[in-house]
Amino acid sequence: MSNTMKLPVGIQEFEKLRNEGYVYLDKTPLIWKMVNEGCYYFLSRPRRFGKSLLMSTIQAFFEGKKQYFDGTVGNPLFIATDESVDWTWEAYPIMHLDLNTDKYSCEEALESRINDFLHRQEELYGARPSEVSFGQRFEGVLDRAYKQTGKRVVVLVDEYDKPLLQAIGNNELQEEFRGTLKSFYAALKSKDGCIKFALLTGVTKFGKVSVFSDMNNLDDISMDWRYHDICGVKESDLHTMLRPAVELLAERNHMSYDDCIAKLRSLYDGYHFCESVEGMYNPFSVLNTLNKSTFGSYWFETGTPTYLATLLVLHDYNLQDMAHAEVDVDVINSVDSESTNPIPVIYQSGYLTIKGYDEEFCLYQLGFPNKEVEDGFVKFLIPYYLNRKSSTSAFDIRNYIADVRNGNAEQLILRIKSLFADTPYELIKDLENHYQNQVWLLHKLLGMYVQAEYHTSFGRIDMVLQTPKYCYVIEFKFDGTAQDALDQISRKDYVLPFVLTGQQIIRIGMNISSRTRNVEEYKIG
Repeated sequence: MSNTMKLPVGIQEFEKLRNEGYVYLDKTPLIWKMVNEGCYYFLSRPRRFGKSLLMSTIQAFFEGKKQYFDGTVGNPLFIATDESVDWTWEAYPIMHLDLNTDKYSCEEALESRINDFLHRQEELYGARPSEVSFGQRFEGVLDRAYKQTGKRVVVLVDEYDKPLLQAIGNNELQEEFRGTLKSFYAALKSKDGCIKFALLTGVTKFGKVSVFSDMNNLDDISMDWRYHDICGVKESDLHTMLRPAVELLAERNHMSYDDCIAKLRSLYDGYHFCESVEGMYNPFSVLNTLNKSTFGSYWFETGTPTYLATLLVLHDYNLQDMAHAEVDVDVINSVDSESTNPIPVIYQSGYLTIKGYDEEFCLYQLGFPNKEVEDGFVKFLIPYYLNRKSSTSAFDIRNYIADVRNGNAEQLILRIKSLFADTPYELIKDLENHYQNQVWLLHKLLGMYVQAEYHTSFGRIDMVLQTPKYCYVIEFKFDGTAQDALDQISRKDYVLPFVLTGQQIIRIGMNISSRTRNVEEYKIG
């Protein structure tokens, strides 16, 4: 079997996609819903999730390019063929600002980008000397575009938050960016009568003194169940339009069709943007996998933003808490650059997703959406927490796995001591939390089942590590004694949940000294 389908890997321009015969998953029913029912929208989605293609599709629609929708070029789409759609296909003036392409290391970089955008509009619709600030100039071109064309303007802003994200950790620059963007976007409210439609997209939603605080008419559809699938790939797409590519993937990997779907689901599915909706597949990873007929971590190959690790390390956040967070809607709905809680930006960046919802207490349970994200994020964090490069070499990992699987507790402890020995003193705020993060990351990397702060009816176990033959129950003490740690395992019956597993249980008590910054004493029971 050969794959004759052209899959739009990395294609973000709608017209190019249609002209060159790439597959297009029809999102126009939801585009029509937006156009028909409202005016101002905001949408946050993770990077590489199809936001730019959505913007390009909307632009072609408002430019009146019906041939790309009615089947003249490409397959016919809902918005040009369904009888319920009443549209004249007139061309509207479009103002499209893309903030995704630049690096914003200073205020001048953002000002230059906005100035270029306004200059292009002023070349089309004219400028006035009295319009000096960005806000005044934006108001001016919106007003003149409407008056000169007789059509209200369509405003599209791609990745509005790119400057703010790049300034995380620099509050002064954050405030400068926020002030610039706020005054610029204020024109969208002051010139409401000149605007037909506006959509702003980004990865995150910055709270507190928001850049959109003056726009009380902005409809945030990021967690609206009606638009949960406006970006991404649905599983039904795999069984319909993408089925030939899925069948080829199964054949090339010597799998049944059902097993292939199950692996795709495990690796790339699981994004939930509100409660009680089907999971969405990461489109970039799925399309790359189907295009190459090879499973891989394609999303992570494009790079993970360093601001995520910066937040976690800066606030010394417990990684186990991150991977099993429970939060209310206010937490996941807004990023505050001054907050010590990194969960909102980690969630909105796509590294955590909604796994469950407690209706009684209105709490969202978060977790990794799929195996690609979990494995990739753990590997990404390794250099920030495990400073000794040799400790994660292929040789050391292979030996480490062999020791743990063979029940060699002495070697397990020696390797943990070696790991802790390279912890830089000046970088640590919470010694206990830092060591727990190191151990959790290392064992996640090894692909083992590990659970920190394991809850029982009698207390919380610091670390449980399970292999097919052995179950390690590990308790840490800080500036205490190893015997105290071992006694706590017995006193609180920490081994009770594992006695029926058939595994040999190994109890380990360790004392970590703040003076030596390492395991000072251990006991095996």
